[in-house]
Amino acid sequence: MTTARIELPPKLIPVFAGSYRYRIAWGGRGSGKTRSFALMTAIKAYQWSMEGREGIILCGREFMNSLEESSMEEIKAAIRSVPWLVTAFDIGDKYIRTLNKKVRFVFAGLRHNLDSIKSKARVLLMWVDEAENVSETAWQKAIPSIREAESEIWVTWNPERKNSATHKRFRENPPDNCIGVEVNYVDNPWFPDVLEQERLGDLKNRPDQYDHVWLGAFKTITEGAYYAKALALCKQEGRITDLGRDPLMAMRAFWDIGGTGQKADSTAIWIAQFVGEKIKVLAYYEAQGQDMATHVNWLRSSGFEHAEQYLPHDGAHGEKVFDTSYERALRQAGFNVRVVPNQGRGAAMQRVEAARRWFSRIWFNRDTTAEGVEALGAYHEKRHDLTGIGLGPNHDWSSHGADAFGLMCSTYEEPRAMSAIKLPKLGVV
Repeated sequence: MTTARIELPPKLIPVFAGSYRYRIAWGGRGSGKTRSFALMTAIKAYQWSMEGREGIILCGREFMNSLEESSMEEIKAAIRSVPWLVTAFDIGDKYIRTLNKKVRFVFAGLRHNLDSIKSKARVLLMWVDEAENVSETAWQKAIPSIREAESEIWVTWNPERKNSATHKRFRENPPDNCIGVEVNYVDNPWFPDVLEQERLGDLKNRPDQYDHVWLGAFKTITEGAYYAKALALCKQEGRITDLGRDPLMAMRAFWDIGGTGQKADSTAIWIAQFVGEKIKVLAYYEAQGQDMATHVNWLRSSGFEHAEQYLPHDGAHGEKVFDTSYERALRQAGFNVRVVPNQGRGAAMQRVEAARRWFSRIWFNRDTTAEGVEALGAYHEKRHDLTGIGLGPNHDWSSHGADAFGLMCSTYEEPRAMSAIKLPKLGVV
């Protein structure tokens, strides 16, 4: 019997050993995970075809408008890198299949092709690459479609957000019969020199992005975000740290108002103290679809029951589900409330400029503001798809925390310097 030799990064070898329903890997650039998984899909196709099994290997991504956006070329390159393996495949411009035609590859975008995926017969293996942005809805529809006996699901991605559906499903709460590993460039014995030059360049010139790009860390600052430079400087200066409350200074809660419907925007709250020229941000809270009682309970249980509540102008309006306003509900709950007047046209950008103006004075309590800081790092301008013209702040998941943060900065007033007291000259007796 002839033994075939396959070279993989050592850290990935256990992922492909044994019998598992799910095989997953995540990490930064240059780790070799995509090429390794591409190669192993071909190995599996070859093994199954030799065993007489028939079916398809489905290679999916969240978005895929053409084969150029698929994993096809990666799989072709992996097959051609192994001389004995390339002789077992029929490779065309738009297809890959085993020479005996028992196993073939199919490429599809999960976002727009879920119904067709569900109808595909005999899916032996589904590999989802670049899986960071795959929605929970897509996972719920795609996974049950892989129902052949001993079928497998493979997932690879570069992490961006700890709240992504992929992270929660496969890392926070991994399914049964799952094996996975984090793999980065340091785990790749064939890490190329050309990437080493790029890595060193990022380490020197883009330190705020380095851990995400090369070490598989979550993306904390989006390139082009409104507060990208300010947050990078904040981290460099150590202003994201452990903060205590000043017992002599008032606490303030700054809101962005959401709603209670299933599709309502999230409600976001920042807790801060204005201590001289320093803005101490003590905590961040965000909840989607919850009623006022939930928000009030968080304020009280977190020790912010005496914080003065600052609401945007719509806080005085009736809530869509309950016939009361946030202002009235908070006053009835015993809070002091201030409604900040409408800033008029361009209010969102006014808040952005206020935040940029005062950012150098802001300190964050590291553990209790992490989700809010993540939102600030992702808050960016929306641009026209064709012209690229800026259309103002993008209204997405990050905008709720960013709007409440902007309200805080718009409300902050620089302390007035105390004037020297002039005393009358006293005569000498």
